[in-house]
Amino acid sequence: MKTKKLLALLLAMVMTMALVACGGDQKDPAPSTPDPAPSTTPAEDNKTPDPAPAEPTGASEITLWTYPIGDWGTEATVKTLTDAFTAETGIAVKVEYLAYADGDDKVNTAITANSAPDLIMEGPERLVANWGANGKMVDLKDMFDDTDLAEINAVNEGVMKSCTHTNGAIYEYPLVMTAHCMAVNVNAFKEAGADKYLHLDTHTWTTQEFIDAVAALYAHYNDTVGAVFCAGQSGDQGTRALVNNMYGGTFTNAEHTQYTWDDPLNIKALEQLKSMDGIAFDASLAGGDEIAKFYQGALKMAFCWNIAQQLDPNGAKTGAEKTVTGDDIAFMSFPSEDGNSKLQGGIWGFGIFDNGDQARIDAAKQFIKFMCDSAHTVEAVKAARYFAVRSTAEGTDLSGIWADEPIMAEYTKLMPYLGDYYQITTGWAGARTAWWNMLQAVGTGDDVAAAVAAGVAEANAAAG
Repeated sequence: MKTKKLLALLLAMVMTMALVACGGDQKDPAPSTPDPAPSTTPAEDNKTPDPAPAEPTGASEITLWTYPIGDWGTEATVKTLTDAFTAETGIAVKVEYLAYADGDDKVNTAITANSAPDLIMEGPERLVANWGANGKMVDLKDMFDDTDLAEINAVNEGVMKSCTHTNGAIYEYPLVMTAHCMAVNVNAFKEAGADKYLHLDTHTWTTQEFIDAVAALYAHYNDTVGAVFCAGQSGDQGTRALVNNMYGGTFTNAEHTQYTWDDPLNIKALEQLKSMDGIAFDASLAGGDEIAKFYQGALKMAFCWNIAQQLDPNGAKTGAEKTVTGDDIAFMSFPSEDGNSKLQGGIWGFGIFDNGDQARIDAAKQFIKFMCDSAHTVEAVKAARYFAVRSTAEGTDLSGIWADEPIMAEYTKLMPYLGDYYQITTGWAGARTAWWNMLQAVGTGDDVAAAVAAGVAEANAAAG
């Protein structure tokens, strides 16, 4: 009898301890577990908080490094996004903001020191063709189901191709994209009688219309109206698109294994540009310098342009779509023989460094899905100030994100012209250097075909 009483007493003690463990002492939670959110109704006050969805990963904090992609380079904006992620998942996000001037050096140093961030935000030329190709990134293929692929391909079938390495691994989960373009000073064109060559409703023109417009502008101003800038790599997407589109030349082969500047159509375009009064090959200017001269009115067109410039020309914050003197700026596709140019673009998203910690990798994947494929994607896209790569995200329609912003809505007319994303070709950094060196040689009077042959040989040597 005494034994039964003792067993009953022990059982009661065990049950009491179990109740204490389940109820928990909420005054001193474990350091890795954030305080539960305040209950919303009195009836919930005594409930044990549901575990945060991130708990199975075992990671309570991840690191994100981001290049200045729109307001993803602005701390206040990013904090709003990461705070929302932390509130929903319990995973804290430590952010470091990179500049393009030295960001690559910081990342490469961190990789060498085995201290790379969990997440990084950038484009395929770094995530896929550089760090991914060198075995530093996690393959994200398991993050895409058939619905994800269909939603992305519905907008542009080239996006997933750009985020995928030739080995089949996907090293970037894309969020936004844009088309690079050129711009014209509408007032200057009107004064010179060249506005008749602009199709401002579609933002397109033909190669012959471009040639005729430059002739009219030069006849009126008797000065340089457009500059093939070639001081360095900055903004070189503009000169590449100009040369390739004029007569339909290519920059690389379709497999992105070889550079093809020696395409006779590119040589024809360079010879045409070199012969035109009003067009200068200027080795003193890089892309940003050209934009500044255009903004100031010295140039009547700019080849280095995109939606960020249209919204805030020259970063001067003196009025969207206006030069310093108040002239109207119109964005334009590059001239092509049929008016249907192939525009260079940018694709930005997230990659995960393979640091050997599966818990942190899983948490990083959760962050990517939160930003790129959820109801929160609208805010993530707007922060980038570019255009969503997918039509919907977990049932949220993304097609009308910019419907209430006229400039952004108008710019979407260029998005169907996005061409091949060849920036993932091997040896990309060396090829860019060879390109502007080639333009300088053309500008100083070298034979165009010879200069192109030397440049493409240098680029293909870099590509191996």
